[in-house]
Amino acid sequence: MTTALSTVRPSRGRRLRRTIAAVLLGTTVLTGPALTGLAASNAQGTAASPAVTMVQDTPSTFADLAARVSPAVVNIAATQEAKPERVQRMPGLPAFPPGSPFEEFFRRFQDQGQPGGQQGGQNAPDDDEDGAPRGGPRGKSGALGSGFIIDPAGFVVTNNHVIDGASEITVTLQDGTALPATLVGRDAKTDIALLKVKSEKPLPAVDWADSAKTRVGDWVMAVGNPFGLGGTVTKGIVSARGRDIHSGPYDDYFQLDAAINRGNSGGPTFDLSGRVIGINTAIYSPNGGSVGIGFAIPSNLAKDVVAQLKENGKVERGWLGVKIQEVTPEIADSVGLPTAKGALVAEVTPDSPAARAGLRQGDVVLSYGGQPVETLRDLTRRVAETKAGDTIDLKVLHQGREKTVAVHIDRLADTTQVAAADTGKDGAATGEAVKGLKLAPLDQAARKRLGVDESVKGVVVTGLSPKAETPIRPGDVILRVGDETVKTPADVSRKVAEAEKAGQKAVLVLISRQGNETFVALKLGHA
Repeated sequence: MTTALSTVRPSRGRRLRRTIAAVLLGTTVLTGPALTGLAASNAQGTAASPAVTMVQDTPSTFADLAARVSPAVVNIAATQEAKPERVQRMPGLPAFPPGSPFEEFFRRFQDQGQPGGQQGGQNAPDDDEDGAPRGGPRGKSGALGSGFIIDPAGFVVTNNHVIDGASEITVTLQDGTALPATLVGRDAKTDIALLKVKSEKPLPAVDWADSAKTRVGDWVMAVGNPFGLGGTVTKGIVSARGRDIHSGPYDDYFQLDAAINRGNSGGPTFDLSGRVIGINTAIYSPNGGSVGIGFAIPSNLAKDVVAQLKENGKVERGWLGVKIQEVTPEIADSVGLPTAKGALVAEVTPDSPAARAGLRQGDVVLSYGGQPVETLRDLTRRVAETKAGDTIDLKVLHQGREKTVAVHIDRLADTTQVAAADTGKDGAATGEAVKGLKLAPLDQAARKRLGVDESVKGVVVTGLSPKAETPIRPGDVILRVGDETVKTPADVSRKVAEAEKAGQKAVLVLISRQGNETFVALKLGHA
């Protein structure tokens, strides 16, 4: 059954209401001949409305660009060996062992009965989350994605999650030629993978753009393989830069409004010159489809990773050796910063580059290699991009004074984390109250109850007053208040009083929570 497409024109009343609304908003509605006439009048020197700004470089078509770059965009099919699993079922339905002739029937029945499930019919898609057709051989699962050729010799870039765990990878060119691919290398932290195919003739390839020059509002064109349909082109603009979607420590995504769907993963986004400004990687979607919020890895990050994969088969990153945390407004006030910026050093790894350079807990890193550090991600990305063996100048705030230290960067081991946030479980007890914190000495009973090592010295938080507003929790051990270590509740009370007398709105407190050290800002005033 097919459905005829028809063009629906708004009624005269609707057009009038739309025009009125636009005028009330201080804008001008231009369509068809009206736009052409305005351009002509401008060319003749006729004064135009100051509210209208003509955009000279708006493309009238993307056809030439699509024809030029599409041959270098490929489809990628990855086959993984799947472990047999018992089919999930709706409440009240029987479960069948893997391979049962009833399993597939009830799986389809279940899909049809669930919200968003299949409704049957010849045209109903039957895809898994990666856009791969279901119904393949038992014991195997497939994923369809996109990629692009960056070298006529057959090097292909895609997302790591498209080929992760694959036993077989097939790259299909625009002309339908299917080529087996081998994995050159992959980097899970940035979700980038590099493949290699063999061809009897040079393959069409595309070049990287300089993503640092990409601006919010620039036109872009995405090419990929949504839902396994084959080469598909969509257009849009760059909606935002520097997005953190919490997928990894080096998040720095472009946000795009070009339609990106399942199967677009690993495909390229082009600028108007036909160069790749990003790799389409993720979408924000409440229903699995595109809602105009897609995310692409910027080309400057991607091309460095790809170059290392091509040369070494893996990515090497720099290592500083600190655990860092965000500088909140309260923490900024407690350390004397006028604004909440930088990266707070919560812990220094022994015998690390940071330790050898003299960095200490409580220091705030303000710049790295002459570039300002505004957030945690600024520091983690720049350290990661530094080659092992390089010496970098860091500007830090140490006990209220700025200073510059030279750090000799080491290589990041595969199992080392650049930064982490830690949380712990609450405890419960009573003790002396200081600013809403019920405190007690860290005696042997408290150590045993909380599992605190003998090497930890400080004051245990046994509870909170009902009105206390603080990030500190029962069970935390206070190690330091301001620039002084504390051993008794009286030490904590004295340091808090000194901070209040000095006019501080908050005081920086170093705590140990389940063996992990982190800084928090304790607000001063009434509690």
